[in-house]
Amino acid sequence: MTTLYDVPADDLIDAVAAKLEDRIDEPDWAQYATTGESKELPPEQDDFWYRRAASLLRKVATDGPIGVERLSTQYGDKKGGSNRYQVAPEHRSDGSRNIIRTILQQLEDEDLVDTEGSAGRIVTGDGRSLLDDTAGEVMEDLDRPELERYA
Repeated sequence: MTTLYDVPADDLIDAVAAKLEDRIDEPDWAQYATTGESKELPPEQDDFWYRRAASLLRKVATDGPIGVERLSTQYGDKKGGSNRYQVAPEHRSDGSRNIIRTILQQLEDEDLVDTEGSAGRIVTGDGRSLLDDTAGEVMEDLDRPELERYA
């Protein structure tokens, strides 16, 4: 049986995002929100919300139990001093906790993620089966010779 660890992450995230489009809704404010303090504009991808949800579901499955704080650190970026002039050295900034928290709440409503007390969130059996079943479909569609040893 193919698991989420057996396929490339980007292919798995694309496939899971397509499945999540039917299950979760993007909030109205999401098209105006930036993904962190280091960004000036909102994302340009049309399916950003679903790709981030798929990515978060995969992260919770691989790293769980994990909380919003650690996830925002992982989705962070470096922030420059200025766009036009370099007035201050670059430093690290976290990703948007509101986006991460909202997506995790939506995944909890769909019973894909559950809260593990104060330790953070873990993936449920339904979430694990969604990831593993999608990984099996992705593995069948892959035409990459270097991954044949996993099939």
